[in-house]
Amino acid sequence: MAEREQFKTRLGFLLIAAGCAIGLGNVWRFPYITGMYGGAIFVIIYLGFLLGVGMPLLTIELALGRAARRSIARAYEILEQPKSHWHLNKFWQIPGSYILMSFYGLITGWLLYYCVRFFMGGFEAGLDRVAAAENFTALMGHPLTMFVCMTTVIVSSFAIVALGVVRGVERITKPMMIVLFLLLFFMAARSFTLDGFGAGMGYYLKPDWSKLEEHGLMEVLWAAMGQAFFTLSVGQGSIQIFGTYMDKKHTLMKEASFICGLDTTVALLAGVVIFPACFTFGVQPDAGPSLLFVTLTTVFSNMSGGAFWGGLFFLFMLFAAVSTLIAVFESIIAMFMDLCPVSRVKAVIINFCIVMVLAIPPLLGYNYLDFIHPLGGSSTILDFQDFLISNNILPGGSLLFVLFITWKTGWGFKNYLAEANTGDGPKIPAWLFWYYKFVLPPVIGILLIAGYVNIFG
Repeated sequence: MAEREQFKTRLGFLLIAAGCAIGLGNVWRFPYITGMYGGAIFVIIYLGFLLGVGMPLLTIELALGRAARRSIARAYEILEQPKSHWHLNKFWQIPGSYILMSFYGLITGWLLYYCVRFFMGGFEAGLDRVAAAENFTALMGHPLTMFVCMTTVIVSSFAIVALGVVRGVERITKPMMIVLFLLLFFMAARSFTLDGFGAGMGYYLKPDWSKLEEHGLMEVLWAAMGQAFFTLSVGQGSIQIFGTYMDKKHTLMKEASFICGLDTTVALLAGVVIFPACFTFGVQPDAGPSLLFVTLTTVFSNMSGGAFWGGLFFLFMLFAAVSTLIAVFESIIAMFMDLCPVSRVKAVIINFCIVMVLAIPPLLGYNYLDFIHPLGGSSTILDFQDFLISNNILPGGSLLFVLFITWKTGWGFKNYLAEANTGDGPKIPAWLFWYYKFVLPPVIGILLIAGYVNIFG
């Protein structure tokens, strides 16, 4: 087996793995649902699920990668018991990364467009929500503009991956993530000077038991579990690939703690940036794309120096999204090279073409193909692709990973423990086998079912 390239520094691994986890969900979902479901009460419940569900799944993916030194395209064959057929599952897990990138690149292109437009003073001062929404709708109606922006971020990300793990992915992503955190801390500090800081933070983090009564305990628990689960992007092998590049100096519980900590820090500070600004200018925050492209565009256009602050915020968002693009593209290239004996550059060229072709339907879903509603109602092609990932491949893949380490025909829990506990740091106790085998699968199964009920119920 060829020697696997490794990260030069531990900081590089931690920032890149965190970059894979840190993405749009940290900003356009977490702050909003925290305020909606009770502030600090929701945060405590979320952290409980992050520790109880997210971190175990993260250590499993990292352990599979570090032990096999191969992506999921080959890891099952290396680790599974003889004559078992776990490796067949890779054929539905691998497409997940392609589906994710087919629409994530499009959204990242939107961020690039808004970043450039803000810095160039392209938004009029004093925009209201209606005008901000019309601006976003106008962008959706220009497929050529979206195509150029999308192609720019995809080409740039693939070019970095083409340089290799150390010379490309680590060398570029590490400083980019450092700048991302500096931008976030700078904008969060600035929020303390806004008039609506007290009201915004009160809405965001003040414990509000009435929200628990309003929405019901089960809905709050489901929202917290879903956020903890999806924020780490576990289940499709994107995190697993970085386990193949790491050394064995530290236990995986130690590394997973740092990754979860960085991911949660971004999510929490994003709310510190968003809510004081919204309350200062009397704008009700939304969730999803509307938060970024309508609500915050309205806020920044009404703010003194709004072109600068808006450009800075969308630059932060652009870095967060591009870090995910680079991480998942690296996973795709590693899987492709494990399956096909081609050079890295050739793998990049082939997969660039594949991703660009897959990205055309969601792009056209907002204009020429806007009559297609795969999930009914006003759903778009992008919504359907997100459904395939969020409600099927991520939870299904995570369930598979848990079963793979707890069933005798898979890798086995003892082998998982031996790998996860190698190095300096906290160890995973052997008695957690019962938790992994009898608690985690039902929890993930409930999340799978709840996702379907939420959409089709």
